[in-house]
Amino acid sequence: MIRSLLLSLLLLSAFARAELVIEITRGADDAIPIAIVPFAGVQPQKSDAIADIVRADLERSGRFKPLAEAKLPVRPSSGGQVLYNEWRDSGAKFLLIGSVTATADQRYEIRFELFSMDRQVRILGEKLTVSAAQWRDSAHFISDKVFEAITGVKGAFSTRIVYVNQYKQNGKPRYRLELADADGQRPLTILDSSEPILSPSWSPDGKRIAYVSFESSRPAIYLQTITTRERQKLASFPGLNGAPSWSPDGTRMALTLSRDGNPEIYVMDIASKELTRLTNHYSIDTEPRWMPDGKGLIFTSDRSGNAQIYRLGLDDKSVKRLTFEGNYNGRADISANGRYLAFVHREKGQRFQIAVQDLQTQVLTIITQTPQDESPSFSPNGTQLVYATRRGKYGELGIASVDGRFQVRLPAQLGEVREPAWSPYLR
Repeated sequence: MIRSLLLSLLLLSAFARAELVIEITRGADDAIPIAIVPFAGVQPQKSDAIADIVRADLERSGRFKPLAEAKLPVRPSSGGQVLYNEWRDSGAKFLLIGSVTATADQRYEIRFELFSMDRQVRILGEKLTVSAAQWRDSAHFISDKVFEAITGVKGAFSTRIVYVNQYKQNGKPRYRLELADADGQRPLTILDSSEPILSPSWSPDGKRIAYVSFESSRPAIYLQTITTRERQKLASFPGLNGAPSWSPDGTRMALTLSRDGNPEIYVMDIASKELTRLTNHYSIDTEPRWMPDGKGLIFTSDRSGNAQIYRLGLDDKSVKRLTFEGNYNGRADISANGRYLAFVHREKGQRFQIAVQDLQTQVLTIITQTPQDESPSFSPNGTQLVYATRRGKYGELGIASVDGRFQVRLPAQLGEVREPAWSPYLR
């Protein structure tokens, strides 16, 4: 996994841009206290110490509350140095320690161990050998391991986020399709255009991105390989070409087309370009997203008089309405386990917020309090959402836990950011 991430970074490093900046705006009261001791030994990138990156990852998840470094009673670097009685008054439930050693071939051996303070046992211990270029990747890998060992849920710190950055050049707007680590660091530009870019969507293997571009004077859907920047025009029919969404097996694309008059949902076989029309209604049907099992789609339609979210079965073309609260619900995404639906929700007036609906219990929870939120996208482990929001006149990204109890902002240092999509687990 680390090797594949490194290849992507090396091929795209020439197109790096300014990082997103993380600002925690709401903390969770039940976050787990954890002590993360600075790793002993060599630190080739002092501004990105392993322990600091792991500490920031775990805190950003909303599940953990790392102890301040000044409150660490001692600083062990190996299991033999851990004395549980020294941590009795620290309040920490878990302890992460480690060390870094330079190897003869100019690489680094990273050892880390995780301990339960309550059970007084080591629950994790591993060794990595990486190059300096894999430094941040190794830190995110450790974060993933710690998160899963404690919560039982696979970590998503080694994943990435793609988004659109709008900026000005010589007084005119330009648009960049960028992707960054899940913490907003190491942003890379994979497309720069004078025309708008919309609706990026990840392939299931994380190697390609589909998006809408207006560069040919009308909307067209493109597929782009991340590492090579090779592009393929997938759909450029008369009228609307929008909202691409990859099937779970990566062979088909759901999309919105108005080639036959009204906006309808279609599925295209990517290899043959063969189209299948799925909806045929006088209303506007748009924004398709695949169900995780590949047997159906969710989509937005105004067939009930205002925008609501529906589910369409591929076998029998049956349509079932999923949302009923509020006078607008759209731009939906669904969690990888198929249980939670996230979407833009309006109760009344002009206040658009992100809501999550449990499809088993039908309970709807509004998780943001800002008035202009859009484009929610689940993390691959289903614990968080990234979405677009605004602060004053400027667009920025937000990340929230699915229950809304923990939130962070990711404003860009340059330009405005919108249209985010969280990657799958990278293979």
